[in-house]
Amino acid sequence: MKIAITGATGFVGTKLVEKLAQDNQIIILTRNIDKAKSVFFPAIYPNLEFIFYTPKELGSWQSKIDGCDAVINLAGAPIAERWSDTYKQEILDSRLLGTKMIVDAIAKSNQKPQVLINASAIGFYGTSETETYTENSPVGKDFLAKVCQGWEAEAEKVKEAGVRLVIFRFGIVLGNGGALAKMIPPFKIFAGGPIGDGKQWFSWIHREDVVEMIIQALKDSNINGTFNATAPHPVTMNQLCETLGDSLKRPSWLPVPSFALELLLGDGAKVVLEGQKVLPQKTTELMNYNFRYPNLKPALEQIITNEF
Repeated sequence: MKIAITGATGFVGTKLVEKLAQDNQIIILTRNIDKAKSVFFPAIYPNLEFIFYTPKELGSWQSKIDGCDAVINLAGAPIAERWSDTYKQEILDSRLLGTKMIVDAIAKSNQKPQVLINASAIGFYGTSETETYTENSPVGKDFLAKVCQGWEAEAEKVKEAGVRLVIFRFGIVLGNGGALAKMIPPFKIFAGGPIGDGKQWFSWIHREDVVEMIIQALKDSNINGTFNATAPHPVTMNQLCETLGDSLKRPSWLPVPSFALELLLGDGAKVVLEGQKVLPQKTTELMNYNFRYPNLKPALEQIITNEF
């Protein structure tokens, strides 16, 4: 297959490209070609083509979509930052305008891709310590919920061009990097512990499962719609930290107070401090995805043993 990918140098994108590049021709749409080549050495990945693109603007890059079998859109400004008004606009624009430009490129293609796989996030549902969310739950009312709602609405427009659409609402992805990279160092020096009161839900997924979900959606033309990319057994922050401490053979005794995280991330801290319990109902029942890591302890042990 010939596949165009945005966000290829991100946490999920790097693993996805490593898998897909073995048997497919990959076009990496990137704002920084030198950075992308430093991640994916052309000598090791001869099936990659690096194209400079401006995600929020029209450009010659759009012509590269023509003739592709699939497009995977993972791009978006990181959320784990301090949310100034300016940065909140960047979070919004990078997703809505970026997806709009991708859909526009698909619509203008003579030979259109068969499928668009678009990222979203479980932030769609808002936060709660008591509710349980599935793909059929309504959109939340906070900032991230509105971002995800708009993001998905832009992706939905690709259906007007007759293109199959699959949207994955990502939970917190665990692997070598991301959230775990920030949590493990304190544990190693016996200073690890839950963030906030520890009662908030942590809807996680192993990075390998995310990658395999995307690949399954690429190959199976019967898969369409919106799916939660979360493991079937979410945990509370207390349970996460206890399991992480056990896997590292370290105690989980020093909580990180809420105000410390709020000082660092501002409004962005709400994602971690409030959380949500999200189940992959459609992913298991309609997509029939078979999770490699449905439970947290084996997932953490695999990551710590093989990646860190």
